[in-house]
Amino acid sequence: MWKHFAIVALLLAITAPLSAEPADWRRPVATYSIVARDSLTGQIGVAVQSHWFSVGPIVPWAKAGVGAVATQSLVDPAYGPLGLELMTVGRSATETLTALLAADADREVRQVAMVDAKGNVAAHTGSRAIIAAGHQTGDQYSVQANLMDKPSVWPTMARAYETSEGDLAERLLCALEAAEAEGGDVRGRQSAAIVVVSSDDTGRPWVDRLFDLRVEDHPTPVAELRRLTRLARAYHKLNEGDEWVTAGDMDAAMDAYRAATELVPDAATGGEAPFWVGATLASIDRVEEAIPYLRRAQAQHDRWADLIRRLPASGLLPDDDALIEHLVSQMLSD
Repeated sequence: MWKHFAIVALLLAITAPLSAEPADWRRPVATYSIVARDSLTGQIGVAVQSHWFSVGPIVPWAKAGVGAVATQSLVDPAYGPLGLELMTVGRSATETLTALLAADADREVRQVAMVDAKGNVAAHTGSRAIIAAGHQTGDQYSVQANLMDKPSVWPTMARAYETSEGDLAERLLCALEAAEAEGGDVRGRQSAAIVVVSSDDTGRPWVDRLFDLRVEDHPTPVAELRRLTRLARAYHKLNEGDEWVTAGDMDAAMDAYRAATELVPDAATGGEAPFWVGATLASIDRVEEAIPYLRRAQAQHDRWADLIRRLPASGLLPDDDALIEHLVSQMLSD
């Protein structure tokens, strides 16, 4: 019953213009983007680059177990939340986009793409989108671009996505890099973003959003987005290690912590990754193995030794003054 009412309410809502003041949304967010669903994991994502400041809050939208939307060109961001709501109540990507376009008097300046949780894809490039503009859909993905240097940008993105390997985040990044290599936005570059969500909605968005990264203003935003994605992977491993510690599986925790140290250099985390490897080793009486990691952390920031002294009160190291002073002295030694 409630689902039926929700569908009716949404359909009534979109019979009015998408924006109360559409002129406010005529922002020229000329860009290239990709929406996709990974057929193996069910993960859904969006990645985008634009010559426009802070593209992340405007173009990419995604919800676990529901779908993803990219809304761009002379953009109306309302396509994002409304699109996700319609897909949440069971509308396909095609039905959703058709309904939203029908309600938009300015649809010919829009460029929008959607993918739903079943992998259905829909895309629209309005006739007044600034050239070079177009889109290409494939198996559970769509690439789209406007104001490009040349019309080969989005087909190049499609080939890159189809031929790349790795998880969804990696393949989305490969598509962005291919677009940039092909010429990208005729005006240059400024910001980028990536959002990847899990296949199922757990009701805990902080768990479901696997990647949610933004580069607001950077001379090479796609390269910076790749760096941040790799850093995020390292912190995912640190978080995993913490969860294993809580569960009492120290071997699994150590595997996760070590993986974090291998993903990025110590400087990338300011010593965070090697510190927690060392602290965990020390907590399970593997002190001599711990010291090299703790020294690596101290080399990045001179307050890690201070933190060692605080850990016993939280139960993260034994309440053993001799042990703590030994660790600190080793960290501070040349």
